[in-house]
Amino acid sequence: MHLDLIESLTIAGTPGGANDDRVGLAGSHGWVIDGCTDLGDPGLLGTRGGAAWIAGEADRAFAGGEGDLGHICRHVFDTVARRYAECRTREAEPWELPSAAFLAVAVRDATLECAWLGDCPAVLIRDGAVTRIGPQPEGRDAELALARSLAHHGLGQVRRAAPVLERLRAQRANPERRVLGVNPAGAAHLLRERRPCGAGDKLLLMSDGFAALLDQYALIGAAALPELLRTEGLAGLARRLRMAEAGDAECTRWPRFKRGDDASALWLRIAG
Repeated sequence: MHLDLIESLTIAGTPGGANDDRVGLAGSHGWVIDGCTDLGDPGLLGTRGGAAWIAGEADRAFAGGEGDLGHICRHVFDTVARRYAECRTREAEPWELPSAAFLAVAVRDATLECAWLGDCPAVLIRDGAVTRIGPQPEGRDAELALARSLAHHGLGQVRRAAPVLERLRAQRANPERRVLGVNPAGAAHLLRERRPCGAGDKLLLMSDGFAALLDQYALIGAAALPELLRTEGLAGLARRLRMAEAGDAECTRWPRFKRGDDASALWLRIAG
């Protein structure tokens, strides 16, 4: 079995700004990567921010990965760790170590495999039914609660208010945080899921910035997703997303640390 590309989309959270998301497809496996927003100025890895750096390195490693999905993910962790050792210019503060959320899928023998760390979700569309795979919506509850608790300092820009930045840096430095990072041992914490699949089934892989349509903003329900994908495509769904965010520029209806997050999606068909 293999995966066919229907459509892909990735847009920066700030018009004209850098996009720290990546999506990709290589035969029977596909992936979405969301580099975690930098909480300081570039310098650790030269002039490029850590979020863009790790997203790019992981993207290339996924593209070159072979074997089963577990082996591919371990290859990505090992490659990122090796490249970090080669590229870093100095010792890092714990909060500035580059990290990323990701989700990867692979198909083999009528089975869909999924592996992830962080908050990039996916859905499987089979016979018109939509099944969530990967992280569930409630996994972001802690982040949303933190945003609400800091809203009085002003949201929308993670580096606008010192108390917000301090809390985010403390959270980022937590050694229990489970994401793709520069320590290859992190691969031991991979979360895995398997589902039966067949030719004609469809998959939608999303960064959390795109998944906000379904989760944080609840602009559409999961049951409506197959028809909206057919009639509007990813670009139409992205317009809905950005219109909602523009209407809440002060981040009061939906407390969040960025007015608009990088938003990416990969729409795939499973083929025999």
